[in-house]
Order: sequence, then structure tokens, then C-alpha cells
Amino acid sequence: MKACINNQQIRHHNKCVLLELLYRVKRANKSTLARLAQISIPAVSNILEELAKEQRVLNVEEDKPSRGHSGGVWLIAPEGDWTLCLNITPTSIECQLANACLSPKGDFERVAIDAPSPQALLAEIEKCWHRYRKLWPNRTINLALAIHGQVDPVTGVSQTMPQAPWKAPIEVKYLLEEKLGVRVLVDNDCVMLALAEKWQNTARGRDFCVINVDYGIGSSFVINDQVYRGSLYGSGQIGHTIIDPDGMACDCGRYGCLETVASLSALKKQSRIWLKTSPQPTQQDPETLKSHQLVSAWREGDERVVRWVEESANAIGLSLYNFLNILNINQIWFYGRSCEFGEQWLAAIKERIGFNPFDHNDGLKRNETEISFGQLTRAQQVMGIGYLYVEAALANEG
Repeated sequence: MKACINNQQIRHHNKCVLLELLYRVKRANKSTLARLAQISIPAVSNILEELAKEQRVLNVEEDKPSRGHSGGVWLIAPEGDWTLCLNITPTSIECQLANACLSPKGDFERVAIDAPSPQALLAEIEKCWHRYRKLWPNRTINLALAIHGQVDPVTGVSQTMPQAPWKAPIEVKYLLEEKLGVRVLVDNDCVMLALAEKWQNTARGRDFCVINVDYGIGSSFVINDQVYRGSLYGSGQIGHTIIDPDGMACDCGRYGCLETVASLSALKKQSRIWLKTSPQPTQQDPETLKSHQLVSAWREGDERVVRWVEESANAIGLSLYNFLNILNINQIWFYGRSCEFGEQWLAAIKERIGFNPFDHNDGLKRNETEISFGQLTRAQQVMGIGYLYVEAALANEG
């Protein structure tokens, strides 16, 4: 027997719809909200008044009022908590402060750090938070942390961090909340990218995927407008799909994973091995090879680097072809430093994918597979992790 939906449930749903729209568009008048939400203007008025009494939204006068719109514009109440969005690795912290509306405050920053231990990493995060707290002493500034590797978003534990010299899990959420006295939410860095696309890219569909090709290779899937994490929060580990069972050992303990062939760290390792064994003299020290030097060699047409990069793109393309067939996701955006290899690298990936076998059934091409570089700025990407708070608030509201 189907459960009946009562008026209170409908009202709760519509409140969530209007709050979600205001987080997306930042400010809008009643008629715009009614059109976007497909709710009548009187109903929108009643819901906004209720949200205003709860101090969730605020009505302000329009900068340039247009004829017929005298009711001002509505926005998320600016007096709410702010969020310091951080992307964390053992060597750097990227920072973007956001206000209650999830609009940026101040400039995006990247700070180099040296964290040889979990304690050192937590100390660097604390130092970063205190720096912003000093600039905005009258604000409650919560933390939203994106961390590479496997993360349990419920407990806030960083379970594995491949770039780190340690192997033990870190209770990031608990330890920072105890020390700083603010809320802390933690998730994977690819979830950060997925949330950034979901909330800031108006062209995205309800189903899409982000691929981060950098030190490793990670991904995050959004299905029916929800980030899919899996019961053990290991969803999106595309970098650990096996390409060659007899290939190189991976950090995960298996052999021939995609990361061992196609990640930026794999390409640098391949280059270092060649530099060490090359009979030709070279000025480049294998131990100090940097990512930008690898990209420069590719742009200059170094035949070895060009071949390695093409092989990595082919491996990514073959892996993605399988995901396209299994999940039928037709929007994919690439992020990460490997994107600096440019359109030629992306073209090689697309060539291997070929086409989604279901594309030809879409006569109008409205849902044709789209594979491209992500267009969000790095500040927007990092701010994506802050939407953990928005989604938590909307879930509680519903």
C-alpha cells in the first residue's frame, strides 16, 4: 500500500526546494523562485515568510528594481555560520573561506606545508583555521575538509591517505572539533569536485562523473542528483581497476592498477627510471623531476614522454568505456594536473572510449555523451567541499 503524502510533507519539500535554489542562484525575487521551483507565487510567499521567521532567509531591496518586482530579493540569511573550505595533502593546504550563502570571502590561497606525521598535519590545519579566525573574530567559522584517499564521512576518519608517509587512520573530525570547538565535516577530494559541479555548474545533468587525474586517479559519481559513496565509502576508486594483472605493484597491494600506468606519479616514475638507465648524458636529476618539467617535455615533443602520455590516456579511455556501459553516465569532467597535457591527451581518451553504445538511440542528441575538461576555477573546486553543510542542512529540513 502506497503511503499518502500530507500537506506538511509537501510544505517541507517545497521549503527545501526554495532553500536549494537560493544556495544556487544566491539571490532571487519571488517570481523567479516561483518559476524555477514551479510553485505558485502565493505559496512561495508563504514559505519565504516562514523561512524568514526561522532566520533562514532574508529579504533585501533590489539594487535595480524592475517594473512589477517591488518585493525585493531573497537570499540565505547572511548571519549564519561561515565555512573554511580546505583541500588537504601532506604537502599543501588549499583554502577558500565562504560566507553563510556559500559565496567566497577573500582570496583563494595555497599554502605549502611539511607534515611528516598525522599530528603535524592536524597542527597545520589548526594553524590555518586560527589565521582566518583572527581576520574574522566575530564569526563562527566551521571547517569543511577534502582529503585524498578513502574517507569515512560519517565518523570523519581519514582511513588511507596514499600521499602520506604514515599508514594509520586519523580521526580528523573528532580531534579538530575537540581542539577548535567548531563543526568539522570531512570527505574525499573527488567528492569535493562532484559537489562543486553539482552546485555551481548549471549545465550539469542529474547523472555525471568527475575524474581527477593527478598524483593518483580518483572519481566521484553523482546519480539522480546525489553523490554515490557506497556502503564502505569506497565508490569512485577507478584508479584501482586492474589494467594489467602482470603489471607493476600498486599501493593498494594489487598489481597493474590504472594508477600504476596512467597517473601523474606513474608517468614521473617512468621518466625517472629512463633518466637513471639512459646511456645518454642528461642535465635532469631523476630524483628532482617535477610534474611541470614532464608537461614541458611533452609540449616540446619529447618522443618518449609523448608515447607514455598517449599510453596513459589509452588506459584511462578503456577504463571509462567500461564505466559508461555499466552506469550509463554520459557527462564526464576531467580535473587534476594531468589536464595540462591538453586537448591531445583528452582526444586520445575519447578515441579509446569511442562512443557510448546507447548514444545512437537518442535521435535528438540531447543526452549524447559529453567528455571534457572541467571549467570551474580552483577556488570554486575547493569551495565545493563546503556544500557538505548545505546538503546536511537540507537533509535535516526534509
